[in-house]
Amino acid sequence: MALDLKKVLSISGTPGLFEYVAPAKNGFIVESIATKQRSAVSATAKVTSLADVSIYTDDEEASLRQVLESMRDKLGSAEAMSSLSDPEKIKAFFAEVLPTYDRDRFYVSHMKKVLDWYNVLAKFGSLEFEDEESEEEAE
Repeated sequence: MALDLKKVLSISGTPGLFEYVAPAKNGFIVESIATKQRSAVSATAKVTSLADVSIYTDDEEASLRQVLESMRDKLGSAEAMSSLSDPEKIKAFFAEVLPTYDRDRFYVSHMKKVLDWYNVLAKFGSLEFEDEESEEEAE
């Protein structure tokens, strides 16, 4: 089943990725992609939709979706390397999947987060994403 990156959330201070479920009185309900456990999130929490994440490149910016798809094309069904891997190996990997990434603004800490997100989606979610055109038509 295709995944809607607009509904996949990263919540500051909380490990893992979450899928938006429904609004709640003082925030909203999310479900952990890994554990399928539901919880309430305060409206004041710092929440980022993966659809809103972009990566700096030499030209402009690349959407996270483009980077995840490039990683999927390179890795096939294999998991990405661990975020605990050697930083030089991580940089070399991103140089392959996103050759034009901005070496001054896309830090190893960001790369590690993308690797973790990729592995969570590959293991518990899906690396097939809804078409952006069909998302716009649904709105």
